[in-house]
Amino acid sequence: MNKDISMADNDSSQKQFAVSANGSNMRRTLHFLAGNYIWIFLLLCIMTFSVASPYFLTVNNLGNVLTQGSFIGLLAVGMTIVMINGEIDLSVGATLALACALAIGLQNSIGVWPAILVALLSGAVLGFVNGALVALSGMHSFIVTLGGLIGIRGIVFIYTGEQALMVEDFAYTEYAEIYLGPVSITALIFLGFAALFQWLLSSTKHGREAYAIGDNVKSAHEAGIRVKRHKIINFVLCGVLAAVAGVLLSMRLGTAEPNAGKIWELWTIIAIVLGGTRLTGGVGSMWKTVGGVLTLAVLLNGLRLLNTPNYIELVVMGSVLILALVLDKLLASGNSN
Repeated sequence: MNKDISMADNDSSQKQFAVSANGSNMRRTLHFLAGNYIWIFLLLCIMTFSVASPYFLTVNNLGNVLTQGSFIGLLAVGMTIVMINGEIDLSVGATLALACALAIGLQNSIGVWPAILVALLSGAVLGFVNGALVALSGMHSFIVTLGGLIGIRGIVFIYTGEQALMVEDFAYTEYAEIYLGPVSITALIFLGFAALFQWLLSSTKHGREAYAIGDNVKSAHEAGIRVKRHKIINFVLCGVLAAVAGVLLSMRLGTAEPNAGKIWELWTIIAIVLGGTRLTGGVGSMWKTVGGVLTLAVLLNGLRLLNTPNYIELVVMGSVLILALVLDKLLASGNSN
């Protein structure tokens, strides 16, 4: 009888262990899915549009999707590191427009490559101004860069005379036509910067300290981290990436519109938050930002292939923005529990 009781206890223990193991596996699976939802969302979008349009899942179109998303992608790469720092830069679209205008407008007077250099330097200078104002004045980056957005856009309109600038030597536009298979040079530059900045975040002291500052500024300061210097450097990097996007846009279009990049800062923030970077800072991944960028690019491309009216696009993108904000709230509450 004692043997029967012992066997029953063993069976019960084995069942409890199996239930516990299954529960642990389920939790790990759910945790993995929660941490990588952007790739699932991207896959679902690709599957949906592949069924809805015979033109979506082609090599040429997928190459176009990657190229089209690269301009927002470059803005997002730069802003991700700023947001991990616990800040935001609303002036990236205007900085892109200024770099685009300078890259074309200065070519006749100083040459193509010096014009490109000036355009890139403009991004660095504007990033430095934003970072210095935020770090040294104590003002919130939202207010500082909102002012930057308005002021820089005004400078663009003054510089261009409110007219589109056209490139005179169309050999300049041939740089944008360099491809590696179906992948454009623009997309390669975007992915290259994403890889570089992911390495910066994960494998350098600067990257680790950026997370620490975004997580708790006071603790980071007490730990001896030079918070102000970090913020200025990251705003400069963000400005340079916005200028890179502006130069590449000028090469692709052969023109510089004063309204270039208008509201792109909004799409940039949506892509970053969709990728899991918290608006409050301290949490983020460059590769997941890439996932957010590609998701937006797939959505826009797929909707246009279906000849969707513009107002439907706005509704969909507005819904994606709300989804991004909800995800940010859930991630923030999940990390606080």
